[in-house]
Formats: sequence, structure tokens, C-alpha cells
Amino acid sequence: MGETLAFPEASSAPRPNQDLPEDVLKDYEEASAIVGQSPRGAAALLRLAIQKLCIHLGQAGKNINNDIGALVKAGLDPRVQKALDVVRVVGNNAVHPGEIDVDDLETAQTLFRLVNLIADKMITEPKHLDDVYNDLPAGVREAIERRDGKVPPAAKG
Repeated sequence: MGETLAFPEASSAPRPNQDLPEDVLKDYEEASAIVGQSPRGAAALLRLAIQKLCIHLGQAGKNINNDIGALVKAGLDPRVQKALDVVRVVGNNAVHPGEIDVDDLETAQTLFRLVNLIADKMITEPKHLDDVYNDLPAGVREAIERRDGKVPPAAKG
């Protein structure tokens, strides 16, 4: 019997942001595995990934449009909002007939980059800033928090 050796296709998707939550990362990696055969399927999975990412950002996860709106009301950077909406709209059009064609690899690759940008701005950068801030001496952090009204002033005795 002839044996055939199959090699997995190398993905053209960018590597995922290392701070993506595990369930979001799973969808990202699945999208990465199929993007060459199905850019449309990858776009749909990335849309699902940002819906799950919205849950990690404190939203309900039932309606991605409402979740993005709530994040905007809470002060979301308008550039991140645009990235979320692009992935949402393009991903929706991947599974519903619409005006946007998602059958090309370039569009799908753009969505991967946007998911990474969203994770960078909403998870990685705040995590890095928290780490740097928390490296300050405790007394300095307390003085900053008192200045900002986050800690009540010490009682005078």
C-alpha cells in the first residue's frame, strides 16, 4: 500500500498576542489553522474571539454590538473601538450575506492583526503599566493614591 506523508500548511496569520485569554487564544489558533483554506471561516472565528474577549473585558457577551457600545461609554479608546467594529462587521459578513467579501486572505490577515492590536491595547499595555507601577515603593504608591483621592487621608491623632 502506498503511504502519503501529509504536511500541515504553514499559516500566514501573525502569531497571537501572548496575553490573549485561553478561550480566545483557542479560537485565534483555530482561525490561524484554517485561514489558507477558508479566510471566511477564519473571519467568523475571529469575530467569535472578540465576542469572548469582550466578556473578559467585563461585558455580558450576549450581543457584541452592545458590548462594544458599553465599552465606548466606559471610555474605550476610539481606535480600539474601530478595531473591534471592523472585526465584528467583517466577521458577521463572513457568516451572513452582506456587502463585504471575506473570501480573500488579505482581509483575514488584517483581522488577525486587529485582534492582536485589541489585546495589546486592552490587556498587554495595562498589564505592563500595572507591573511598572507596582514596582514603585509602597509609600510612594500610597502617596499617589492619597493625592488622587483613592485612599482616605491618615487620621490625625
